[in-house]
Amino acid sequence: MDFRFNEEQEMLRARVRKFAESKLAPIAAEVDELDEVSWDVAKMLAEQELFSLLVPVEYGGIGMKSTRNCIVREELSRISTHADLLFAEMALCAFPITTYGTPAQKQKYLPPFARGQTLGSFALTEPDAGSDVANMKMTARLDGNHYVLNGGKCFASVGPFAQTYVTFARTDPTQTGSRGISAFIVEKGMPGFEGKPMKLMGPHPIGELTFTDCRVPKENLLGEAGRGMRVALSTLDFLRMSVGASAVGIAQRAFEEAVSYAKKRVAFGAPIAALQAVQFKLADMAVQIDAARLLVYRAAWLRDEVQERVGRESAIAKLFATEMAWRVVDEALQIHGGYGVVRGMPVERLYRAVRQPRVYEGTSEIQRVVIARSILE
Repeated sequence: MDFRFNEEQEMLRARVRKFAESKLAPIAAEVDELDEVSWDVAKMLAEQELFSLLVPVEYGGIGMKSTRNCIVREELSRISTHADLLFAEMALCAFPITTYGTPAQKQKYLPPFARGQTLGSFALTEPDAGSDVANMKMTARLDGNHYVLNGGKCFASVGPFAQTYVTFARTDPTQTGSRGISAFIVEKGMPGFEGKPMKLMGPHPIGELTFTDCRVPKENLLGEAGRGMRVALSTLDFLRMSVGASAVGIAQRAFEEAVSYAKKRVAFGAPIAALQAVQFKLADMAVQIDAARLLVYRAAWLRDEVQERVGRESAIAKLFATEMAWRVVDEALQIHGGYGVVRGMPVERLYRAVRQPRVYEGTSEIQRVVIARSILE
């Protein structure tokens, strides 16, 4: 067993860390508070060829690998949650097109992704179909050479600002549950398609999408008609462990801030790092971060090297890492005392950001359902 990154992976980690610390760190406090896309950050990610990691070689990229995705997300989120979000949402849009798209679809949409010329969004959730995705109400009716989409999506990250969307609608009203749902590629500007921002407790470019008799060309059907749920679930299965990697990056940054503060903050005549109560907090934080990181990269390694389906391992990584990050950031804030809740402090920003990953791409409760089902099968 070898728990080290190989040479290529270590070089990627070092390169992304250097980029994040030199280019993103000076602007992170500003861009991480945005509820819209920073196109400057998107341009930086493109110039670093990070988006090319999400696209196959034949379409101008390097090729998507789970371990690489996790490395990038951990290093980006450690410095800028906004940069991590842009990378993650591009992955969520690029993966289903890469996996299920026709040659024409891949040629049209993937090269601009690799160059960072367009941003992608993955729109699955509806007001009454979040964890219960099969309760989807949005419809798509075939009319000649077009599908006519009607309905709405919510909590679509980068939603109002992207140019390309992978979305889902019910094409067969006679079917119930997950059957009869199809996937589509929708472009910004198609008549009948609109997006508007939503406000969350933590900064996040996200929005609601509305489809009113939106005519989408028949050739924009992604994969087989009626098999859209397969597209959605395989996408989440492939990328879910990378949410865990992002959570590890957030936790790592909070831990580093807590260690630094504990060494500098003097109380009762000595740095608070000398207090056993603080030492135990730091020790527990370090253990939890290590455990989460190992679970994340185990799932990524399995997906890259051993097996195609890693639903259980990915769910375990996402569940443990996101719950861990919530605890670690909370403890880091506690170590900062009153300064931890001062608006704009790094741990305060992380505290607002770290709550969301326990909900998106499958809540912690849904991860437990996935894990329990795999145990009982």
